[in-house]
Amino acid sequence: MSYKVLLCDDEPHILRAAQIKLQRNGFEVRTAFDGEEGWRILQEWMPDVMVTDYQMPRLDGLGLIARCRADEATRSLKIIMLSAKGYELSEAEIVAKYGVSKLLRKPFSPRELLSHVQELVETGDLAAAAGSH
Repeated sequence: MSYKVLLCDDEPHILRAAQIKLQRNGFEVRTAFDGEEGWRILQEWMPDVMVTDYQMPRLDGLGLIARCRADEATRSLKIIMLSAKGYELSEAEIVAKYGVSKLLRKPFSPRELLSHVQELVETGDLAAAAGSH
């Protein structure tokens, strides 16, 4: 079975590096440059995991996640949020308030992202991965 991942980030090099790493490891990947495009993709293609950047044009990561949580079809979608180090987001707050599985700070390695995505699809959460990184 091939798992599906939606990547939302306005930085093309991040999208491309993550897409290549995930595809080489058997994932079906679609990409979006902002939250609005990501939301449109979600209406027709339901991924197993969504990875979204915090800061994006038109609709930011928190806005996209809020839409997902408010919609029955996407309410339980597994989500990893990316954030630049300059944004001091509390992982505990993001997890509790938005139901995000993991807050991953930039810069990160594609291998690190792959590890977290694999953990989510294999176990359904990141509890095991959190203790190993």
